Amino acid sequence: MTPRGRFLILSSVALAASWWSYQALAQTWPARPIRAIVPFSAGSTIDLVGRIVAEPLSTALGQPIVIENRGGAGGSIGSALVAKTEPDGYTILIHASAHSAAPAAYPDAPYNAGRDFAGVALFGSVPNVTVISPKKGIKTLKELIEAARKDSFTFASAGIGSATHWAAERLLLSAGVKATHVPFKGGPEALTDVATGRVDFMSIGISSGLTFIRSGQLIPLAVSTQKRSTVLPDVPTTIEAGYPDSDYAFWLGVLVPAKTPRPIIDRLHAEVNKVLQLPALIEKFKPQGIEPMPLKPLEIDALITKEIANNIAIVKAAGLKFN
Repeated sequence: MTPRGRFLILSSVALAASWWSYQALAQTWPARPIRAIVPFSAGSTIDLVGRIVAEPLSTALGQPIVIENRGGAGGSIGSALVAKTEPDGYTILIHASAHSAAPAAYPDAPYNAGRDFAGVALFGSVPNVTVISPKKGIKTLKELIEAARKDSFTFASAGIGSATHWAAERLLLSAGVKATHVPFKGGPEALTDVATGRVDFMSIGISSGLTFIRSGQLIPLAVSTQKRSTVLPDVPTTIEAGYPDSDYAFWLGVLVPAKTPRPIIDRLHAEVNKVLQLPALIEKFKPQGIEPMPLKPLEIDALITKEIANNIAIVKAAGLKFN
């Protein structure tokens, strides 16, 4: 046998061994509990949705999924923690579109949102709804914008660079008005201050804001999606209210450290998507206003890369200051 022939045979054996090793890895993982980091406080939209998914996903994987809330800095604290963990599938990140807004708000963050993570699966997208206390006497988004144009208004968020921050900034940019940002550690704390009237308004995920809306503590003015939410069908979109390019896609899903083996990513992707088809989970999602967003892992990576570039470009063009 020629040297070239021996080389080809050895190469084939090595490739076959590697393939079988990867297959075995996918079948044996997970062999112990999985830690899921939620980079926002308990009760936030991503926390609520993440817990809904984690319960049946834990059953499907045959291992407990332990959720840890590591809120702060618009999700950057929890994300940095996951970026530095061993890429073995035992630490996952349950995050939202704030992930791709972070580079624009935190250019000096100790991780790279595009390169240090790999997309796994998206739970769907949730409309953000702009809300205000009835104490303010404002009933429409146009009234809010006009009031903010004449006076000094404040808006709350779940943290600098969070989806709630970004949705409000997009709306203000479209309307051509300014308002003072008041960041909180999480959505629930921010909602409470808006409901009491201490902060003027907020753009929050429907999942978190719905209880306040239904109890009459907050008035919904508009949703930041291209079409109306099935949960709040009588509430117009920000575009319908007259503010073009003010919509903001608030996706939620699972990410892992970038070097996580592909078989683990593929297995987790498949299991998450099976769970999302469960009738019981679909029923739980309905009140949350979650719309399906079925993307493959590499498509999620491409979406994040595109959003990062767009967000940085908008910040530069508008001269936004995230502080």
